[in-house]
Amino acid sequence: MYDVIVIGARCAGSPTALLLARKGYRVLLVDKAVFPSDCLNNYYIHQPGIAQLQRWGLLPQVIASGCPPIAQITFAAGTVTLTGAPPPIGGITAAYAPRRWVLDTLLVEAAIAAGVEMRQRFVVQELLQEAGQVVGIRGRTAAGQVVTERARITVGADGLHSLVARAVQAPAYAATPALSCVYYTHWSGLQVKGLELYLPPRRAVVLLPTNAERALLAISWPAAEFHQVRADLEGQYWHALAAIPDLTDRIRSGQRVERFRGTAALPNFLRRSSGLGWALVGDAGYHKDPGTAQGITDAFRDAEGLATAIDAGLADRCPLIAALEEYEQRRNRAVQAMYAFTCQLAALEPPSPETLQLDAALRGNQAAINDFFGTIAGTVAIEEFFSPEHIQRLFGAANG
Repeated sequence: MYDVIVIGARCAGSPTALLLARKGYRVLLVDKAVFPSDCLNNYYIHQPGIAQLQRWGLLPQVIASGCPPIAQITFAAGTVTLTGAPPPIGGITAAYAPRRWVLDTLLVEAAIAAGVEMRQRFVVQELLQEAGQVVGIRGRTAAGQVVTERARITVGADGLHSLVARAVQAPAYAATPALSCVYYTHWSGLQVKGLELYLPPRRAVVLLPTNAERALLAISWPAAEFHQVRADLEGQYWHALAAIPDLTDRIRSGQRVERFRGTAALPNFLRRSSGLGWALVGDAGYHKDPGTAQGITDAFRDAEGLATAIDAGLADRCPLIAALEEYEQRRNRAVQAMYAFTCQLAALEPPSPETLQLDAALRGNQAAINDFFGTIAGTVAIEEFFSPEHIQRLFGAANG
């Protein structure tokens, strides 16, 4: 009998298991994958997520992997180009973008070192439920043996298509239709200036450095164009880059070293994330377009929040179900503004007159540019930066 079973061992599941094991709980962590392994996903970690890695004692491993720090952001839309750096948080000035085979493996290893029992190549077939409560799992081991394991709570950290969410029929809410599709690949031999974001008409292009002296180049298109893009992926890729001549010249000076990877348009939603004997964390409970690269940072924050809630419930400091409900409410308050901001950017619509006016007001005001980048990084509150009073001050300073 375990205290906690966590299904899914990537950037939401392993930290949840790690933190609970450090609190003294008996934790089983299972995943159908073998580590190290890659996955189809973003891997940019904003400063708040890096601060959590530092608190957990894992930042040195990320740095030791050769992943370069990202301290500068360049944002180019139409005739406007802004360059700056988000304000620091907890002394952290840089973001990092480690490959998932680096990040996920070090998270798994840290969980095991904390006392978590890890089973790789374990396929969960169903949840065990008794009297309306989840009490464990049934699954197949790497050796093909079907086993059942019981726990006081089962956590679904199993992604967008969560088996746990389906089994308990967790409803989605605040849903927004899929807005964009994305494809990416990796290049060597490129000079990359931190995180670079370009917004040519109806497109978004992201360039950033990662491990092994490689750079990720991702392009987003409107969801309605997915089939057209997939039918001629390389042609559509270069056609999108043609709108950014300086970047295209740089890309042609490098070498593409990996195949294209990508996905159809991704849904945006929050899910009910707890119930009797179960909880959801990471993309299983909250999913959004990857355009603002919030996924890993959100997963770290929610893993910490969920571990705190489970500890409060299992230690009888409050009813477990109440602690889990508070965890979901805290998550929703934390993501409300960024969720709306992400969906707005993912729509890839032409900039509004108000946006153009803000861009003009930011030019030449480096402190304001840094704060603007801080809203995306999570080191400056979106509500504060875009409050009418603050925007009016920016416009007043620009006019003055």
